[in-house]
Amino acid sequence: MLMKYRLYTPGPTSVPEATLLELAKPVHHHRTAEFRAMFAEVQKLLQYVFQTRSTVYSITGSGTAAAEAGIINALAPGQKALCVVNGKFAERWAQVCGTYGIEHKDLKLEYGDHATPEMIANELKAAQYDAVIFVHSETSTGTVCDLEGIGKAVRASGDTLLIVDAITSAGALPFKMDEWGVDVTITGSQKALMLPPGLGYVAFSDRAWAAVEKNKTRQDFYLDIKKYKKSMADGDTPFTPANTLLEAQVVSLRMIEKETIEGVWKRTHLIAEAFRAGMKALGFELFSKYPADSVTAVKYPAGIDDKGFRGHLKSKHNIHIAGGQGTMEGRIFRLSHMGYTDAYDCLAAVAAVEHALKALGKPVEFGKGVAAAQKILAGLFA
Repeated sequence: MLMKYRLYTPGPTSVPEATLLELAKPVHHHRTAEFRAMFAEVQKLLQYVFQTRSTVYSITGSGTAAAEAGIINALAPGQKALCVVNGKFAERWAQVCGTYGIEHKDLKLEYGDHATPEMIANELKAAQYDAVIFVHSETSTGTVCDLEGIGKAVRASGDTLLIVDAITSAGALPFKMDEWGVDVTITGSQKALMLPPGLGYVAFSDRAWAAVEKNKTRQDFYLDIKKYKKSMADGDTPFTPANTLLEAQVVSLRMIEKETIEGVWKRTHLIAEAFRAGMKALGFELFSKYPADSVTAVKYPAGIDDKGFRGHLKSKHNIHIAGGQGTMEGRIFRLSHMGYTDAYDCLAAVAAVEHALKALGKPVEFGKGVAAAQKILAGLFA
């Protein structure tokens, strides 16, 4: 039976048709006036998404490349970071610190939990740190934290930098780099920015740039952010950019600008709330204690096999969702609400889950989850 392909994984996410068409156009040369004009627009629109006056540097690579660049340029070997570790990606940034000789204390929390401003304030009172590193929206657990509150706590401590993984928050959740005191912001193209994988973005505050200038022991070459700053002064990149992706990125970013970033935040929130309501109505429990609007993690009830459940959605409904990672493998499934997604994507997902439950021999009242979701989605059309 014909079924449209529906990608609901938390990265890569769906890409708008207009953006895909841009990717199908002939390849252009990147050392041209035309490229520099396009690149300047990308810069302006990324600043709008980040809510910052700082330059946002484009790195050809994944979000991990941007994160590594942000950490190792702002921190030198021997400096000390407080790493909030509450998920798979938070663990990765602690590993980056260890790889480059950056001393770090890991504030370890249960998966699905988050750090509070009070926790961070207490840690900063107890010891001196050059930076606090954490994930705003932990993709592996569907968990969000109070970035605004943590920003205030870090700024109150003095010179400590705030380095934030915003890979599944920038462009999906309320995120205000300048206003909330974020010093280094990291994200990737394949999440809320509605593009295939291949571009990482990183921005540095003035405080972070002062730390970069002091960092004289850095050994990196490709990720040396000073090279990017020098090239950006000429509207260019230091190395060959993924220019076809950048040309397509403009298309997706214009969509965000047209909707307004506040409109995107509202849409994402209501779609996430609707999906969560649908899952609860069907008897599921959320995994996270503090659910993120960008991605929802849902616990499997007893008797539901992960491979069977996700396999049914894929083979019978052409709906693609993600499972758990690491210690959560087989225990949860995850579904994205970021980027190119609307109310009817939400309803399709909830309806498909109802059919999957029925097919797997579980009791289900058709329409119960959909009705719960619909009540919340009405807020998008009010």
